[in-house]
Parts: sequence; C-alpha cells; structure tokens
Amino acid sequence: MAEPRRLILVDGSSSLYRAFFALPPLSNSRGTPTHAVLGFTTMLLKLLREEEPDAVAVALDGPGPTRRHQEFADYKAQRPEMPDAMVQQIPYVHRVLEAMHIPILMLAGEEADDILGTVAVRSAAEGYTVILITGDKDLFQVVGERVSVRDTMKERIWGPAEVRERYGIPPERIPDFLALMGDSIDNIPGVPGVGEKTARDLLQRFGTLEEVLDRASEVPRPKLRDALRTHAGQARLSKRLASLRTDLAVPWATGDLARKAPDIPALLALCRELEFSRLAQQLGQGQFKISN
Repeated sequence: MAEPRRLILVDGSSSLYRAFFALPPLSNSRGTPTHAVLGFTTMLLKLLREEEPDAVAVALDGPGPTRRHQEFADYKAQRPEMPDAMVQQIPYVHRVLEAMHIPILMLAGEEADDILGTVAVRSAAEGYTVILITGDKDLFQVVGERVSVRDTMKERIWGPAEVRERYGIPPERIPDFLALMGDSIDNIPGVPGVGEKTARDLLQRFGTLEEVLDRASEVPRPKLRDALRTHAGQARLSKRLASLRTDLAVPWATGDLARKAPDIPALLALCRELEFSRLAQQLGQGQFKISN
C-alpha cells in the first residue's frame, strides 16, 4: 500500500513572530532588519529537507477585522503593535515564499488559524497526512488520526495521545477548556477564578462546556458554582472565540499546494540582497533538498 501523501501547513504568523523574538537583531549593510526573515527561511528549508512533503503552504493573517473582533472588541486588545523592525521584514518573507513557489494562504478578515484548520481538516478527509507547524495551542483542537502539530522550536510532535496526556482531555475539547480558563494570549476572558486544573477537572467530570454550565448545581465548591452561573454567557462567548473555523470557503484545492521546484536564481538573488552569505553558499552548493 502506498504511503499517504504528506501536507505541511505552516502557521506563518506564529513562525515569523517566534523567529523575530528568538534571534538576536540582524541587519544588512543598508540597515534593513533581516533576522526574522533568516530564521523563518532557515526553518522552512529545514522542514522541507526533513519532512519531504508532497504539498506545502504557509498561512498568514489576512488584513482587516476578524469575526472575533466584531463579536468581542477586546479580542487580542492587550497585544502591542507589531514592532516596526518586523513590519519591514514581511515583504521579504513574501518574496522568499514566491521564490520557493510555496503558496501563501491569506484571506481578508480571516486569521491564519482558521485557514489552517479548514485546509487541514479538508485535506485529511482527502487522505493526506497533515502536519501543522505552529507553537499555538489553539490548533490542537484539529489534531486527529491524520492531523498532528509540530512545534519546531521545542521539537515536539502533538498527536491525539500527546494532547490528552498534557491536558487530560481529547483535542476536540480544547475550545471548552479555553472557554473555562480563558486565554491571556488572545485576551479570551473565560470564567473568573477558573484555572487550568479546575477547567480540566470540570471537563473530565461533565464532558463539555454546556454540560458544565447546565449542571453547575452539582459543583461542590460554592464560589466556583456561583462563578459558573454568573459568567455562563461569558464562557459561551469565550468558546466561540476559541473555536477554530474548519468550514471557510477557501479558494485553494489541496492539489494547488503540491510542492514545486523553487526558483533558485531568485532565491540566491534575495539572499545576496539580504546578505545571507552562508545560506546563499549552501543553496548554491545544493545542500538543501527543497523540491521533489
């Protein structure tokens, strides 16, 4: 029996932020900041070499307010503005992906997570083995038999067993989990006074958020019982905010994401412009296998 086709989906927004803050500042001789581009490109080349996927794409957050912002004005409101040094590097990331002939998945008003969730679930249903490249736990909710998450910074693979072992619940209950405990990264409020352990215990006992709220009278701790009753609406809002869309009307078929040979001259020219001399040398010597 032939091996299932492999699709790599990269959370570009998450990966670029991680590269920006993980690496020391670096600029070329013209003063253009370059370290996030270098980290992102190196990560991508390493992925292609190690995973040898049949298809690959990078998802980025689209411009404009999302449905979550429309429903909850304070969604991600606590996050600082993107650093200017990172803003300057985004066009170069686009140029790297264009030179590598890697599709960019981006839709106005849609977050990368929802695009990734939609494409991952659809592609898995088509028989692909899907690997999501992200450090975002929100994507754990789409982990399944054919979908896993790889955290390239911590070098950890998350499948259903790993998610259950870490959180004590199956992947599909992650939105319920975040609805109860909240998520400070995305400014999702949750239920006041409910932390990770309490959220896990409630879901292990009752199963789902709705069951927790419907059976709040069975919770023995008076303060917790009152919080669940008082903030039931906020918990339901938090679940909507934490739940990924897997049904977006995306314009890409999985076949559109088939891995293609890169434009090596364009990639080398970009490396020279950014003064990535070592990377240019490695590419010129064919040290990276970046096409089938």
